[in-house]
Amino acid sequence: MAQITEAAAPDGGAALPKGFRSAQQGWPELDRIPHPPRRIPLLGDVVGATVRRPVQDSMRFARELGPIFRRKAFGKEIVFVGGAALAADLADESRFAKHVGLGVANLRPVAGDGLFTAYNHEPNWQLAHDVLAPGFHRDAMAGYHRLMLDVAGRLTERWDERERAGRAVDVPGDMTKLTLETIARTGFGYDFGSFERERPHPFVTAMVGTLAFAQRRNVVPGPLAPLVLRAATRRNEADMAYLNRTVDEVVAARQAEGGGGELRDLLDRMLQVAHPETGERLTAENIRRQVITFLVAGHETTSGALSFALHHLARDRQVLARAQEEVDRVWAGKSEPAYEDVAKLRYLRRVLDESLRLWPTAPGFAREARHDTVLGGEHPMRRGAWALVLAMSMHRDPEAWGPDADSFDPDRFDPKAVRARPAHVFKPFGTGARACIGRQFALHEATLVLGLLLRRYDLRGEPGYRLRVAERLTLMPEGLRLNLSRR
Repeated sequence: MAQITEAAAPDGGAALPKGFRSAQQGWPELDRIPHPPRRIPLLGDVVGATVRRPVQDSMRFARELGPIFRRKAFGKEIVFVGGAALAADLADESRFAKHVGLGVANLRPVAGDGLFTAYNHEPNWQLAHDVLAPGFHRDAMAGYHRLMLDVAGRLTERWDERERAGRAVDVPGDMTKLTLETIARTGFGYDFGSFERERPHPFVTAMVGTLAFAQRRNVVPGPLAPLVLRAATRRNEADMAYLNRTVDEVVAARQAEGGGGELRDLLDRMLQVAHPETGERLTAENIRRQVITFLVAGHETTSGALSFALHHLARDRQVLARAQEEVDRVWAGKSEPAYEDVAKLRYLRRVLDESLRLWPTAPGFAREARHDTVLGGEHPMRRGAWALVLAMSMHRDPEAWGPDADSFDPDRFDPKAVRARPAHVFKPFGTGARACIGRQFALHEATLVLGLLLRRYDLRGEPGYRLRVAERLTLMPEGLRLNLSRR
């Protein structure tokens, strides 16, 4: 299990015990919460567990055990919430806050107190959030649109070559290149040259390595980790060093250019903007951590979202035709869509949302009690007790989504259907004050790219392909390839 090196009270009170907090410490009536059968003394709930797919494992247990359950391994126990009603209760910001644990804490050696990995009490999180939030407002977003189009053009050049040659495209690989180049260029003015490479850029290899290592640390018990993960730890240290070195070079190059006062991107904001109230500026170390956070989080989840959406579009010819008709109609007569044209693709946005519902690429988030409380009016929690919300299970709860919750239906996100559902049952970007700061960036980018691809190509899946999902903290279709034909 992950080890957390520090902790503080979510309400600013006395510090909570450091390290991993097992469920026994925070749930007074833990015995009332079901757990998998065949629990083995000392080892815990390891029978039938799949080390490489722990999220999908937990989703299976949610189906079997109900909306709340627990799993135990090597003496440490975690409470999972998959029911939509309980997850909605955990979204109450007056009673619960973000909990940094499991794989997120394992990323702290490289991301430190970045926006995603910071503990709630760490001041650099709020400082960076307040400085960077304007970089995701409408005017700034409109400025990124041109660069997004340029990167998408590099993708379509590559796909045109594959189409002419009659070759299938590697969807996850190409979406990863696209989203990395997009966040690198719009956020930091850096070009990784991903589309000129047959192999992933070393930065991507290092990034995937750190994510995979963090995931492995979730399932290897603490006492055995130094022995079991000795070689993996050395590789992870090399990966982290490469990430830090690359980011330092990007920052140094920008500093050498001189500021000039123009805020072209997120990096300019980090280097030039002070907090609007305190006047405080981001330190060099904080800037490095925020850049790494944005490069990792800003491409990994969006590439997965695009890949899952393309998979569903290729499988459902009716949905594909309806989405293509909308793109053709809304963007008719325009060689390139303007910024405001993207939000007009309302049905395509539903396709994206439905893909994120079934396969939220950030598959879970943890919440901890700000003070003693009772979850769902039934389960007492002490201050600091935490639970892991399984977004995939919450998004497929029949009580919120109907008896066909496992099926793909973009019309679930018709405005009338959305208004008829309970609040807080759709959370692909987390919840509350610590929800993803780049949500609108990701949605604009993904909708734009899907629109451009559907206007240009017909999509067909490879015969016999069955969706397999890889887990490396985020979710990604495995081995997904599509055949193209120009429209």
